[in-house]
Amino acid sequence: MPLPIRTWQAAIVDLDGTMVDTVGDFEVALGRAWADLGLAAVDRAFITRTVGKGSEHLITQALVAVHAPATLFDQAYARYQHHYLAINGQHSAVYAGVQEGLQALRDAGLHLACLTNKPTGFALPLLQAKGLSGFFEHAFGGDAFARKKPDPLPLQQTCKALGSDPARTLMVGDSSNDAAAARAAGCPVVLVSYGYNHGEPVQSANPDVVIERLDELPALMGLQSNFAPR
Repeated sequence: MPLPIRTWQAAIVDLDGTMVDTVGDFEVALGRAWADLGLAAVDRAFITRTVGKGSEHLITQALVAVHAPATLFDQAYARYQHHYLAINGQHSAVYAGVQEGLQALRDAGLHLACLTNKPTGFALPLLQAKGLSGFFEHAFGGDAFARKKPDPLPLQQTCKALGSDPARTLMVGDSSNDAAAARAAGCPVVLVSYGYNHGEPVQSANPDVVIERLDELPALMGLQSNFAPR
């Protein structure tokens, strides 16, 4: 099903689970951090269900999962950051169709931004390492604004940075966080079928469309006939 006809100006694209499969990075960094603290490792399935709400949420929930005291948070977060920065991107892969989809959106004249709940210090090196940074005019991490998705503030501020109307700016993500933020900000939203949606079917987030690959977007958006420059 195509998206509603409109003159698109921009697209905002999530990172983890949308452009890059990063579960391997999370698994290695958490495993090493938990080993430093003498804690049992959490499994990959837990990580897949838990990522997407920021590193603070992941660390908090991972401590709960192994019955460790919350007082370990600061130490655990520091060890996690240390290990994640050391291996960032080494155990992750760009999903099929991402580069082709981003290139097509750029070729159609859209302004692009990456918006993720991942800390900026992790997000920017990952985009660079995976050859994706050049597609985006802006890239904002979860610490860029006062609140994270699913709050609409990050999308509202990203639209301001792009100079785009929210109603003409597509949010592309993989989870209910992306969908809820987009709805509240007034942005149409497309979700990918393969990402991390907290263990729930992505259709339950009620996006406008679910896609299998990012390179499906240009046809869904009708860009060849419908793009109007600002």
